Amino acid sequence: MGDRWHVEVDRSLCIGSAQCVHRAPDGFRLDTGMQSHPVEPDTDANEKVLAAAESCPVEAIMITLLGGREPVFPPED
Repeated sequence: MGDRWHVEVDRSLCIGSAQCVHRAPDGFRLDTGMQSHPVEPDTDANEKVLAAAESCPVEAIMITLLGGREPVFPPED
């Protein structure tokens, strides 16, 4: 069994560019206010979800390991 992630979108930063939806259409949706949210906040580790976080122009997507809250993205400096 692989890692599990917790995915969050900081809605105060999200500008609705939909890059996350394009990179991971099964992982993110835009609501009626054009704000992104994860389809499943707790999910299996997934390269598409990571690519979506990396492509966010305002870095509004945070991914942590489920349980321990160790950051996956953005990485700690």
